[in-house]
Amino acid sequence: MLALSAEGILPKVDYAIFADTGWEPKAVYTHLERLEKEVAEPAGIPVLRVSSGNIRNDAIDPEHRFASMPLYTLNKDGRPGMTRRQCTGEYKIKPIKKKVRELLGYPYPARIPKGVFVEQWVGISTDEFHRAKDADVKYMRNRHPLIDLNWSRSDCVRYLTSIGLADTPKSSCLGCPFHGNQQWRNIRDTSPDEWADVVAFDAAIRQGNARANAAGNRLLGEAFLHRSRVPLDEAPIDHVTAAEWAARQQELDGQAAAVEELENGVVDGCSPWACRGDAEHEPVQDDFGLAS
Repeated sequence: MLALSAEGILPKVDYAIFADTGWEPKAVYTHLERLEKEVAEPAGIPVLRVSSGNIRNDAIDPEHRFASMPLYTLNKDGRPGMTRRQCTGEYKIKPIKKKVRELLGYPYPARIPKGVFVEQWVGISTDEFHRAKDADVKYMRNRHPLIDLNWSRSDCVRYLTSIGLADTPKSSCLGCPFHGNQQWRNIRDTSPDEWADVVAFDAAIRQGNARANAAGNRLLGEAFLHRSRVPLDEAPIDHVTAAEWAARQQELDGQAAAVEELENGVVDGCSPWACRGDAEHEPVQDDFGLAS
């Protein structure tokens, strides 16, 4: 959407907003810097980075209020479970809304007058039109330009390839429990430092969140990043699921893979407005917001 706006295919937006959880893969930050220099700046579109803190550090800090990550759990009686999910709301939606209020000139707790709002673009393609929703506040009105263009995921990939952005990485926390095996393997095989980081984090959250433990409210079981509920460095991430084989075949056929790995997490990145994890992991509930 940012590139389409910069090229004039879509109207020029006033701002692009990136919600930074503080724990994105290095490739995402590198790509963001490239977008700023090569796409946004030449078009005169400011890219605003907003944040509620570093989700990794906060999760293991006993002094910090913990916004739950959707960790896989194994109760003492052997039953599997999952912790409640609050991270998207806390680390993505909340800072975006805060910045939007500031841009409108009505920072919290100021009351925003009736009829004052931003138009926010959400990057949902026709493959997932059912995820297109209205905003939950009156001062933000969602629009879905890719659906308006009748663009599928394949159209998006073709366009990005045509402008030299075929290597656009998926945006999601480095240690997101919704990673599929392919994503875990990619971290392990291409970035030893990041793999060591997520393995260490996985071990650190084994007994649940640090603040609850410090307060004496320990998790009645163990927590894990991988759905197999074993330590990440022992998890069966080399197993290729049927969904992953199907996605590979789609890519060989020249189609963009839009397959969700129900067996091993979520293929795509984490969007504050259309996270795929919501539907598959009840009740546990593109980091880019574009405003005009």
